[in-house]
Amino acid sequence: MYIGIDLGGTNIAAGVVDEAGHIIYKSSVLTLAQRPIEEIVEDMADLCVDIVDGANCSIVDIEAVGVGCPGTVDNKSGIIAYSCNLKMKNTELRAMLEKRLGKRINLENDANAAALGEYAINGDDADSFVLITLGTGVGGGVIIDGKPYRGFNCAGGELGHIIINAEGEEQCSCGNKGCWEAYASVTALIRQTKQAMQADSSSMIHKWVQENGEVSGRTAFDCAKKGDKAATAVVEQYIRYVGMGLISILNIFQPSKILIGGGISKEGNYLLNPLREYVYAGDYNKYREKTKIEAATLFNDAGIIGAALSVCN
Repeated sequence: MYIGIDLGGTNIAAGVVDEAGHIIYKSSVLTLAQRPIEEIVEDMADLCVDIVDGANCSIVDIEAVGVGCPGTVDNKSGIIAYSCNLKMKNTELRAMLEKRLGKRINLENDANAAALGEYAINGDDADSFVLITLGTGVGGGVIIDGKPYRGFNCAGGELGHIIINAEGEEQCSCGNKGCWEAYASVTALIRQTKQAMQADSSSMIHKWVQENGEVSGRTAFDCAKKGDKAATAVVEQYIRYVGMGLISILNIFQPSKILIGGGISKEGNYLLNPLREYVYAGDYNKYREKTKIEAATLFNDAGIIGAALSVCN
């Protein structure tokens, strides 16, 4: 058995995971990310103790611990080179956790960990596999021959920062303009929905917000399904934005399978069917077998499972 820890800016989630990728027991605590990293590590270690108790086993039964962490993760040295969501810069996180738990620790970028999790459950042993998560940002993990692609400097696979609009005015969190993340994240979708509201006072979006409290990633999709023209235009444009990045990913990697994760993937074929049509029409590959584009299924469990199984990579 292994422990997988998904270290996020809001929550620390962890689970005891078997070698097949099944979660035996899981729990979480708040990260409280503004604290010193030493305090966060203490909570990570305490959480590990709690979940092995919940799984009716002992820390002695745990083979190793994997941690998925946002930022630039040096897998070989066990150092977090930089994380914008947590106070870490050249932080020796592996050594800190090893000292606290007395177990072998493996660090992995959080998007890579999520991709490993989805690959383990839904990858069908594909020789090349990509997970895209559409959330606050756009995350991505690339799996080649069963292993995450990290780049020579451990900063590879930042798919959300493909430039899709060279003249773009939308500011990305990385500091550049024109990044895929600035147009295809759920944060961007919410902004686009609000802009449509302002431009059309008769749109059904206004009633939706009155009933539900605030604009979310669901707003435009819910209203578009009821025939609202403004919402339909938002959804169609958003799907094109998502598709623009996917076309580049296909042309670079031609993976066997791409999974779309994040809450927006729950839209199912309402999102995926027009997305496939747009991407396949723009894909350079015209005569060979096409990449499968499907919805991810593990949601928040992907990071836990992938972090746990990362110890084998």
